[in-house]
This record gives sequence, structure tokens and C-alpha cells, in this order.
Amino acid sequence: MLDGTALTPDDEEYLAACTGYNLASHRRPDLVVLTESAADVVLAVTFANDHGLPIAVVATGHHGVAPLEHGLLVNTSRMNDVEVDGPGRRAIVGAGARWNDVVPKTAQHHLTPIHGSSGHVGVVGFTLGGGLSPILGRKYGWGAHHVIALDVVTADGTLLHADASENSELFWAIRGGRSSIGIVTGMEIELFPVSRFVGGGLFFDGAHAEAVLAAFARVTADAPDELTLSVAFLRLPPVPGIPEMLAGRFVLHVRVALIKSAEDIDLLLAPLRNAAPLLLDTVQETPSEGFERVHNDPVDPAPFSEDTSMLTGLTSDVQQALLEQVGPESGTGLHIVELRHIGGALARTPQTGRTISTADAAYVLWAVSIGMPHDDATGIAETHHVVEAMAGWSTGTRYLNFAPEDGRPEAAFSTDDWARLRRVKTAVDPRDVFRTERPRPRS
Repeated sequence: MLDGTALTPDDEEYLAACTGYNLASHRRPDLVVLTESAADVVLAVTFANDHGLPIAVVATGHHGVAPLEHGLLVNTSRMNDVEVDGPGRRAIVGAGARWNDVVPKTAQHHLTPIHGSSGHVGVVGFTLGGGLSPILGRKYGWGAHHVIALDVVTADGTLLHADASENSELFWAIRGGRSSIGIVTGMEIELFPVSRFVGGGLFFDGAHAEAVLAAFARVTADAPDELTLSVAFLRLPPVPGIPEMLAGRFVLHVRVALIKSAEDIDLLLAPLRNAAPLLLDTVQETPSEGFERVHNDPVDPAPFSEDTSMLTGLTSDVQQALLEQVGPESGTGLHIVELRHIGGALARTPQTGRTISTADAAYVLWAVSIGMPHDDATGIAETHHVVEAMAGWSTGTRYLNFAPEDGRPEAAFSTDDWARLRRVKTAVDPRDVFRTERPRPRS
């Protein structure tokens, strides 16, 4: 008996159940199952197998996916239970939990998970795609590396528990292979003794991009692991939801997070604050529940397309090349181009989590164009052009959670890890039931 709800295209709730945060993702399956339990997921997968339907999964739908025209869509958004073990520094989260479901509960124990920039992002998808935190990442590493255990429904409808000792190959693969390997119904994650941080944003007029980027490079070159910075080149349209200060103009937004005493922040940020006149400075001590104020990501769903790569450094020639692409004289219309500083613990990858390829990487480059794909050919082309223009300083790999659907799933992995992922995929999903998901490690 299904505890959740099954919907066909004739049902009034069907379209909303297919639609995630990224409105550019087109999903029109034959059937949507809004699951409320692991047993529901098992039933949905079994039904799909019995009827020869490919399977896809969505929770919040922040990451764009390949179009889904048929098959069965498992929507796990109702599975948002959260259990926190304060003394054990662990939390168990359901498949549909968002960071706003988790962080307030862990904060009651003076603990914080390795979370994303937005509270509306799904915990499981964010974490299993790598989990690059704008606050805890450089200090504690990738979220995927701090997954303790997973409950996974495999392609034959079997519910398995996976950790470092039980079903260990599945455990390794799904932290990077995501739902192309199996559907996670629950995840146990590690928590960290962080209850406050110093963070916010520094905003500059885009005319000062050269000076701000140079200062960003200097500060990140020797930043302590407790300091995480990113810089975004913003050209946001004047539409509802965009702050008046940002709408319709070129602005640089330096995102700041320091897991350390507030007394240290002024010295660390001095080169940036002195680089150019500030439009706004929102950096202050903040409880862990206030993590969203660092990036101030939009809350309302929107259509967008993206591309990404990892860069080896931010030397003067890299800065000049980037400014030629997105600086004040570039003529670009790209809405967001961001550099996220990684390194620190993000570069110290444990042997159990090598699906995230960070060799020689110092920054993640991310380019975003807002608009429906059929109306945004120019913007989509520009996202790819920026990444291609910086290829001379790329590691050749990319961060999976920012990767587009461009037929190169292997680009997020090392050669050895991609081969291992393909072996696991073949073993657990020989009929390629999860063929609509990515990365899809099939030949």
C-alpha cells in the first residue's frame, strides 16, 4: 500500500510535483510518485520495473537535469524528517530534507553540518554531488566525505544500508554517482562544533573589478583554513526578488565566512575593504542559523543554465583573462560568474571519498545565465565560452553540483574513479533503470 501519492498528467497536482527550483528543467513523466517513506520508494521502483519504465528522482530540483519525457519520477520532497544525536555529533536526514530543516535543529546542540549557501537546497542532492560549503568547507572538507551511512533503494527495488564496511562499493559510488546509482531514502551525516561564525558580504561597483579581484587573489593566497571567500560578478536583471541595489547594474559581491574570533576578521579583510569604495558591508558575527546571509541566494524558483570548471590558481594572467571575459569592458550579459576559493581541507581528500577530483584545484569557476533554454541561447553560449576561455588554467575536472548536461559526465572525475563508478553502476543497475539521471556512468 502506497503511503504517498501517485499522479498522472491528468491530475491537477502533477505539474507542481514535476517542477523543481530550476524551472529550466523539463520533466513530463508518465507517472509521478510523491513518496513518504522508504517503502514507498521501493514500491515505486518495483512498479517501474514491472512496466519497463526508466526512473528519475527529484527532491528540491535545484540542479538542472536532462529532459524527462516518459518514465516514472520519484519525488522525495515529503520525506523531510530530521533526527539529531547531539552527543554523537550526528544527524539522520530524510531524502527530501532541506538545509532549513536541518540547521536550526543542529544549532540547538551547538553543532553545524557541512551545508550549502541556501537553506532551500536539498541536503541529499547537495551532499552526494560533493557538498561544497561556503562556511565549513575549507575547515572540514567536502560534505560527501562526512557521510556516515546511507539507506539506498537500488534498481531492482531492494532497500540496502551502505557505509564504509557494509555495501562499501555502493557507499563509495553514490557519494558522487548520486541517483544514477540508486535512490537515497535516508542519510546519516557528521556534525561539527560550530555555533557561530563571522560572515556576510562586501559589495563593490563593477567598475572596480580589477582592483577587487587582485585583492581577492592576495587574501585567498594565504588565507587560513577557517576563512572561506568567494567573489561573484553580478549582472542581475531588474525583476521581482532582486534587491534594488543589485538590479540592473554590474556589482561585485565578495562572500565572507570565518570560523574564528570576530577580532581576526578586520585584519584578514583589510586588503579587500581597502581595494575600492564599498557599496555595502554586511560582515558581522552571526549564529549558525544565519548561514544564508553570506550568499543571499534567491528564494523564488527561476530558470537557469550553468557551466563550471576548477582552476589551478589566480595569478595575474588568470585575473586578466577573467576580466576580459566578465569585467566592466567585456560586454558580457552573463548574470552570475563566481569564483569559490577551495583548498584547505577540501584539498585533503580521504581515500574513502576520492570521487571528488580536486588535484591541483584552488578555485571553482561557475557561470550562470538566467532564462528558459529556448529563449536564452546567447546566455547559455556565454556560460560555455567563459569556461572555455579559462581552459588554459583548468585542472580538467569540475564540481559536479555545478556541471551542465553536456554529454561529458566523466569530466567531474579522475580517470580511475570514473572507471570504478562504471563498474559499480553495471553491478547494481545492469538494465540501466536510472538512465535519466546524471552523472550516468554507462557506455
